[in-house]
Amino acid sequence: MRGAVDAVYRTGSRRVFATLIRLLGDFDVAEEALHEAFRAALEQWPRDGVPANPRAWLVSAGRFKAVDAIRRDARVDELDDEAAANIAAPDAPETEDIEDDRLRLIFTCCHPALQPDAQVALTLREVCGLTTEEIAHAFLTAPQTLAQRIVRAKNKIRDAKIPCQAPTPEDLPERLDSVLRVIHLVFNEGYAASSGDALTRHDLSGEAIRLARLIVDLLPEPEAMGLLALMLLHESRRAARARLSGGLILLEDQDRKLWDREQIAEGSAPVERALATRQIGPYALQAAISAVHAEAPSAAETDWTQIVGLYDVLARLEPSPIIELNRAVAVAMRDGPAAGLALVETILASGELADYRLAHAAHADLCRRLGMAAEARTSYQRALELTQQAPERRFLEHRLAELGK
Repeated sequence: MRGAVDAVYRTGSRRVFATLIRLLGDFDVAEEALHEAFRAALEQWPRDGVPANPRAWLVSAGRFKAVDAIRRDARVDELDDEAAANIAAPDAPETEDIEDDRLRLIFTCCHPALQPDAQVALTLREVCGLTTEEIAHAFLTAPQTLAQRIVRAKNKIRDAKIPCQAPTPEDLPERLDSVLRVIHLVFNEGYAASSGDALTRHDLSGEAIRLARLIVDLLPEPEAMGLLALMLLHESRRAARARLSGGLILLEDQDRKLWDREQIAEGSAPVERALATRQIGPYALQAAISAVHAEAPSAAETDWTQIVGLYDVLARLEPSPIIELNRAVAVAMRDGPAAGLALVETILASGELADYRLAHAAHADLCRRLGMAAEARTSYQRALELTQQAPERRFLEHRLAELGK
């Protein structure tokens, strides 16, 4: 029975948490109620059996545990009278729209009263359950800095009494950019986990795609469609990205017969719709690049000229050293490793990606292809120092061993 509770916690705890925030109106109260609900499940489910709707049961248990705590600890003094009455009301809605509560919570965490970086960090922590260390890795920021940012954001929501609700149709467009950025970062953590033994975390990438579909249904803007397309096209390659042993397989070495053609078809459609609007944004452009890869029968037949052209547009639209790095790799595939290496070294010399493992890995690979073994070894070692994910570490160690031979 402990296994059943653990399974529900892994797949449903953040949805339960989102609903408890809507009902209780406080992050800390909801967090405590969540733990109390699962503690109750460990006590009651072995005796009574797993309920037909475990999430609804947990929401109900958590809410009543919170009410008991308020009455016992006089915690109501920390809340205003209206909020306290809503929490304790016997007819307060418990299971209404549980499936959409995470979407409501995302918009709450992305409220314009919060700083943009705080919006993203808070959503990744509270909606998706990422650790502070994982979020810090995504931001290239110190964990302590992220922790302080999250605490300040939660206090701002509490003090400003920001409700857990989706914005009105009039407010939705201006809130969309932050929400899309959050969803993209969640997907990235699922598609290429920042640490641990697994290359991917399907729960996170799947959740990001689910949330993007909800956004597209709610507001079919070109960039929302572009992000959905981008994630679907990346996700289509999941089965080909790792060996049975868990080792990493680069794009050029993947067995394309393993790519999910249904996801490619589903992802290609919103790319075409987004590009047809002529309101082309960064996500739509990245999705177009992924579509070029998806259309190529093999790595050798990839249209690198088109990909470089798309990166040129993307770099003008949204200048970024990471975009420049990706463009440099595409140039290397089109014009040869020497051309790409010159660009990568310029990027590294600027210092902006000095602690970005993929920049050093790209530099190492281009040096390796040019026969510059000593330079390749130095860059592979630096990439290895910066890598926390086990499959990537094994890949880099294998490259180093090959150079030694």
